Amino acid sequence: MCGIVGAVAQRNVTGILIEGLKRLEYRGYDSAGVALIEQNGDLAVRKAVGKVKAMTDKVDAAPVSGTTGIAHTRWATHGKPSELNAHPHTSTHIAVVHNGIIENHGALREALKSKGYAFVSETDTEVIAHQIEDLIKQGNNLKVATQKAVAMFEGAYAIAVIDTRRPNELAACRSGSPLVLGLGIEENFVASDQMALRQVTDRFVFLEEGDFVYLTLEGYSLFNEQGEPVERPVKQLTDEHVVADKGGYRHFMLKEIFEQPAVLSRTLQGRISKTRVMEQAFGADAEKIFDQVKGVQIVACGTSYHAGLVAKYWLESIAGLPCNVEVASEYRYRRVFVSKDTLFITISQSGETADTLAALREAKKSHYLASLVICNAPNSSLVRESDLVFMTQAGPEIGVASTKAFTTQLVALQLLTIALGRRHGLAEQTEADMVGSLASLPDQIETALGLDDTIKHVSEKFADKHHALFLGRGVEYPVAMEGALKLKEISYIHAESYPAGELKHGPLALVDANMPIVAVAPNNDLMEKLKSNLEEVQARGGKLFVFSDQADAFPSSEEVTVIDVQSVPDTIAPMVYTIPLQLLSYHVAIVKGTDVDQPRNLAKSVTVE
Repeated sequence: MCGIVGAVAQRNVTGILIEGLKRLEYRGYDSAGVALIEQNGDLAVRKAVGKVKAMTDKVDAAPVSGTTGIAHTRWATHGKPSELNAHPHTSTHIAVVHNGIIENHGALREALKSKGYAFVSETDTEVIAHQIEDLIKQGNNLKVATQKAVAMFEGAYAIAVIDTRRPNELAACRSGSPLVLGLGIEENFVASDQMALRQVTDRFVFLEEGDFVYLTLEGYSLFNEQGEPVERPVKQLTDEHVVADKGGYRHFMLKEIFEQPAVLSRTLQGRISKTRVMEQAFGADAEKIFDQVKGVQIVACGTSYHAGLVAKYWLESIAGLPCNVEVASEYRYRRVFVSKDTLFITISQSGETADTLAALREAKKSHYLASLVICNAPNSSLVRESDLVFMTQAGPEIGVASTKAFTTQLVALQLLTIALGRRHGLAEQTEADMVGSLASLPDQIETALGLDDTIKHVSEKFADKHHALFLGRGVEYPVAMEGALKLKEISYIHAESYPAGELKHGPLALVDANMPIVAVAPNNDLMEKLKSNLEEVQARGGKLFVFSDQADAFPSSEEVTVIDVQSVPDTIAPMVYTIPLQLLSYHVAIVKGTDVDQPRNLAKSVTVE
């Protein structure tokens, strides 16, 4: 999503800022801009809609230089893409760039207007610039004014500020949106991502939640949320930190499985506060559209389809909304009945999935309320053609079998469920509890990854198998479907999934000692039902592999292998239980000797029908 770069140096930083923006282009954006304090003390700003190149063309046409500056790539939330809405935003001597959402910007805007401040954009960010300028007029310096201003803001943000009256200084802070400090020799930098600054430094300080930093040529001062001076470790990065390699892992797929705590954290940053979901993260018109939603239609393919099936359980049980989920290749070729005020949702890792894109285009001919895409690829066709967009922060996914893209999609869909649920009786405390569980999710995923060695050992029991059956109940049934898909994709074992309650209606005929049965069994209100289903499997000689947080409920034996998963809240169980299934498919593929990252006959992005 949005990207920030800032610099204080003894040399012209225009090129550094622009190169930093180019390195952040993967995040997705619709406009770009730069502001520098020129040698004569003037504030020079260049902005453009579109790619960074459009902005650099303006810089080339009207050159600007300075030793202190900030730059930004914007993804529209408040206000459509335009030069007026593009960052940086200014107020007399102040220039600001901002990622995130200031939830109380409306009240602040009205208060500032009453003091005579004129607003030229539709953004929440312009409030920041005027508020800091107003506090400086009251006798505060840039550092104090910025600290006082951020104490007034509600929401999630990362901010960088410069002031022409203090030409070699820069203030920055983060709350719910990432920011990193880059250290040089008599020059210092800030950015949303360390990759933006790798051309100028390899030494970084990763700011923690609530941190405030004040940069000068000589160094920096760092303060925590309470305004107390703090120290954070300086980390020196090497080429091993470059995204596009395996980072010491045997395969990209394994690397991407283990990246999930980090990418889930990125996906949540700026989208939740301590107790609430910030629905503006879905787009500038999200609030207005969500107010009207009375039903949801989800269309996707493959792994993304399974994410949609999980969301169906959430949307109906938590948000109280009817939800249909359909495979895109089926949806596009049938006549569809559209209920009034239905939100049309597409889910895609690549944003170029041909059937899903065609389904969106067909949907636009129908009477849907609006379209929303959940996607990992900025500037893709689905992103460009949808009314609302939620960009997951999975980063490049090289392995053909999707892993981190799936769990980030689930997080996006749960955030959507909460946002829509507010309008249909979801209690504030329930939202706060769910948000708290989501905030803990990266740590819970890290714990689940600790099962790697156990699952590696279990995978050896699949060495001579040719078929497998995956079982789940309730919301864990789509998780079982995803587990079966992963196993067949990369190990070439035929695998299918069933709701456990359907065993008697056909699959039980397949059960024998040669077919492993994988069960997803968290301790929820369907646990006892599932146990009865699994006893039917045992009675017929089936070999059970049970993933459960209630290991004692399934006594281990030669016929039953229990993998003990930690206990987690029901709302995040689908994400947590996905992890051991991904690891199982990976290690079985290794045992089978298949090409893990590039399985036969499959492509990463299916751009043909």
